This record gives sequence, structure tokens and C-alpha cells, in this order.
Amino acid sequence: MKILFVHQNFPGQFLHLAPALAARGHDCRALTDIKNARKSQIPVLRYRHNTPPPDPAATRLGRNFTQMSDRGVTVARACLQLRDKHGYVPDVILGHSGWGETLFLKEVWPEAKLIAYAEFYYRGVGRDVGFDPEFSRPGFDAVMMAQSRAAHLGQSLLHADAALAPTKWQASAYPPALQPMIKVIFDGVNTDVMAPNPQAHLTLPNGQILHAGDEVLTFVNRNLEPYRGYHSFMRALPDVMAARPKAQVVLVGGDEVSYGAAAPKGQTWKQIFLDEVADRLDMARVHFLGKVPYPDFVSLMQVSRVHVYLTYPFVLSWSMLEAMSTGAYVVGSRTAPVEEVIKDGVNGRLVDFFDIEAWSAALTEGLAAPERFMPQRKAARQTVLDHYDLHGICLPRMIDFVEGFALKPA
Repeated sequence: MKILFVHQNFPGQFLHLAPALAARGHDCRALTDIKNARKSQIPVLRYRHNTPPPDPAATRLGRNFTQMSDRGVTVARACLQLRDKHGYVPDVILGHSGWGETLFLKEVWPEAKLIAYAEFYYRGVGRDVGFDPEFSRPGFDAVMMAQSRAAHLGQSLLHADAALAPTKWQASAYPPALQPMIKVIFDGVNTDVMAPNPQAHLTLPNGQILHAGDEVLTFVNRNLEPYRGYHSFMRALPDVMAARPKAQVVLVGGDEVSYGAAAPKGQTWKQIFLDEVADRLDMARVHFLGKVPYPDFVSLMQVSRVHVYLTYPFVLSWSMLEAMSTGAYVVGSRTAPVEEVIKDGVNGRLVDFFDIEAWSAALTEGLAAPERFMPQRKAARQTVLDHYDLHGICLPRMIDFVEGFALKPA
């Protein structure tokens, strides 16, 4: 089959699926934004999207749809050239719906099967909007804004033949009328790489070496920001470090914003919440690594005694399941995406997102008595092996889904 992947940041969620399908003999190609410099194992075509953002004052509710549909137009025109000038017609298109790229692909290739990656559907109630009153005040205006943000996501699925979501909770965010077309398959964790390693070690920028078995507390996200609970973690940290004077704290994440509002002009969320508690921290034991190479992340998870993961009711991070796969003791926020995977006291620990005292107590306990939580660490890895393993479970299911769907009659 001819399979076209569409993702402005390819490979993204198709990191493993695209080369696996190519290895099975399919003609796989990808279409991505020209600014995307990520490496790919399959041929990549690029589009140039230079449309200026709309005037916020003129498009208060429609701004998001305008931006996403503009990108969709750019992608559709690039695809039209592929069809008209090069005769390219894919059998299957697998594209992320989050940036509008799949909106008009059926108009270019009506004969192709279109599978939309359905990562998240915005809602005004019960999701990220209004969850954290410190940054997002609940109100009817916020509800209407969230609904307008979701307009292009619903349209993307209406024009698709099927959809793929990584978790049951993320699929459940979509309207009931669209849920039957969504297949739930997680992207997958390479459990051979993300495995316990008692010989693991990581050298910090200051030359200090952390080893498996050391008292190491870890916090990892793409960027350090409120959506991923950075503020709750930092506010809990002084009491933890006071109670555990030998603990080393390692934070991975950039200074940018992946989700939610940006920090006040000229500031970063990282520095704002560090400044709030810095006078109560032993900064010689707090290590901000920024963004790290993947092998360093693997080693960090293998030396972690307690790993912290918080999130708003939003997209679940790969890093949490990867940490579980290494046998880390994960203390997670009691929010719906996390609760789908972690069962309190069974394969990890759950704490209310905003309960700072409870976070301090749970993290201190985990650092102080690691042997007590060995059953949870083993159960955490078993959870990933049983349900989220890349090569044994997730990748075969995704391959069957794509190949099987393509064989269905039009």
C-alpha cells in the first residue's frame, strides 16, 4: 500500500509505526512542516506554511479555527501538487488532527482512507479548562472559548474514515457521536530499553554521578509549567528536602510553554516557582538539566528512587509510562489521565493535584523507605508489559488496524 503520514512535527506519535509499516513492504512517506528538522527513517516531503496569525480582536471565538484551517489549506494545496504534478495517490493517510492538517485531505484524495490521530478534544467543563483556579478562572466565557477551540477537531473526524487515540480517557473527551469511530491503542513503550538496570548511572553537569539505589527524586516534562504540575511539585519540595537531607532532586524540562498560557512577559514558569521556594531549598542538591538526550533520560529513570508526575486533565505524557517501565516508584496526580494507568497502592501512588502537604508526605515516605514500595515498582513495570509494550502489544495492534482498514471496500 501507499501510506502517507501527515504531522507538522513528524515523526511525533508515528515514530515507531511509520518505519514498521515500511519494513513490511509498504510505500511510506511523510508530509511535514518545512521548519521541522527531526530525523526520519522514511522519505519526507515538506510544506511551507507562512500564513500570519489572525487579528485576535476580530476573531475572538474563531481564531483557533482560522489558524488551524489555514494550515489545512496549506497542506491541501501541497497535496494537490503531489496528485496533479506527480500522480501520487495514497491508499491510506494517517494524520494528526490537532493542527488542522487533515481537514481537507479528503477533498484532494477522496479515494484514500483517512485515519485521524485523535489526541484530545477540548471541553469547557471537566477537562483542563477551569481545573486550576490559580491560572484559569472557571466561567461561561471560558466554556465557549473551549468549545470554539474544538471546532476543527470535530470537523477533522467527521471527514475521516476512522480515528486513533492513545488512551480511553482521551478518546472519551470526544463527543459521543464520534467515539465509535475511535480505536484506542497506546503509542507504545519500548520495554527492552526502558527496563530496570541496577548498574545504571547518570553524570550530572557538575560532575556528580548518580547510581541506581541512590536517593534520587525525579521530575520530567517537556517544559516546566503549570499544566504538568511544576508549581505543585516545587511547593512540596522544601519539606521533602528538609526531611531527607541526602536526597538529590533532578528536574528535566525546558523553559518554554507546551500547554496553557505563557508566563508573564520576560519571565518563565520555571523561575517564578523556583524563586517562590528557593530560600528554603539546598540548591546544591537541586539539579535542573533542561532538555536532555534520550539515553540520559533512560538512565535517569533507572536511577530514580521516586518519580513525580502531575498533569491537568489533559493528554497523558509518554514519560510517565516509560518511568513505570523502568520499575520506578511513580507518585502521580489523582487526575483522570493518570488514574487510567496508576492504581493507588498497587502500581504507584496517587495524590490530589493541589494538596501540597500530601505531596511532601508521599515523596518523603517514598524516599525514606524504598524497600516498602518494591511491590509497587514491580507492578508498575508489569502494567506496562501487560498493556503498553511497544513490540508485543501496541505496534502489532496499530499495524493490524492500518492494514485491516485499508482492505475494507470503499
